[in-house]
Amino acid sequence: MAGIEFREGSDGWASAMLCYNSALKEVSTKVEILSEEFKHIHKYNPIEYVKTRIKSADSINKKLIRYGYEPTTQNMIMYCNDVAGVRIVCSFTSDIYRLSQMIGKQDDITVISVKDYIKNPKESGYKSYHMIVEIPIYLSSGPVKTKVEIQIRTIAMDFWASLEHKIFYKFEGSAPTHISEDLRECSEIVSMLDAKMLELNDTISAAVEEQERAKREEREAQIAEKLHLASIEKSNQKKAMENAASNKKRA
Repeated sequence: MAGIEFREGSDGWASAMLCYNSALKEVSTKVEILSEEFKHIHKYNPIEYVKTRIKSADSINKKLIRYGYEPTTQNMIMYCNDVAGVRIVCSFTSDIYRLSQMIGKQDDITVISVKDYIKNPKESGYKSYHMIVEIPIYLSSGPVKTKVEIQIRTIAMDFWASLEHKIFYKFEGSAPTHISEDLRECSEIVSMLDAKMLELNDTISAAVEEQERAKREEREAQIAEKLHLASIEKSNQKKAMENAASNKKRA
C-alpha cells in the first residue's frame, strides 16, 4: 500500500484491513455500475454474480512463511497481492475479456499484472482470468493505494474450481494421481462446454437479430403501403375536385 506506513501490531493490522475492505467496496461498486451500464446499452448483463472475500490471517501468515517471509503487516502488504479478492462470474468466455477491458479502462484503477489461465491453464486444469489492480482509498490522512485481486471466470470454470478446492482441501493439497487426472479431464470438458454454450448463444443472437430485421422490414413495408394508398386516395380526391370544378364551369 503506497501512501502510508502501517505499524506492526493489532493497530497496524486493523488499519490495513480497513483499506482492504474499503478497496473491495470500491471495486464491487465499479463492477456493479459497469454491469448496469452494459444492461442499459446492450440489453444484456454479462455478469451472473460477484463474490468478495478477505483472506484470513491464518492463510496470509501461512502464505508468507511458504514464500520465505516473516508474517508481518508490512510483508503482507508487500508480498500478498490477494488479501482482498473479487470474483466475477460470467455466462460466456467472451464476457471475461470484455469485462477485463472495461475494468482496466477505469481512470483510478492501475492494472499491476494479468495472468490468463484460460489461454494458459495451470497444470491442474485450473482456468480463470486474474488481474492484480491497485485502487486509491481516500483516508483522512490521504490516499492509500491498495491492491485487489480480481478473478473473472465462467459459471462452468467456477464450478470446476470450487470442486478442485474441496478435493485438494480434503487431501491437504496432495490428491491421488487418478483424481488429479480426472480433474484435468473435467477441465477439458468444461472448456468444450463453454465453447459450445458460446456458439449456441451466438446462434441464438443471430436468430433474434434476423427476426427483428424481418419485423422491421415488415413494418417498413406496411408503412410504405399505407403511404402509397394515401397518395392514391389524395390523387383521386384531387381529380374528383378538378372534375367537379370543370363541370361547374360548363354549367
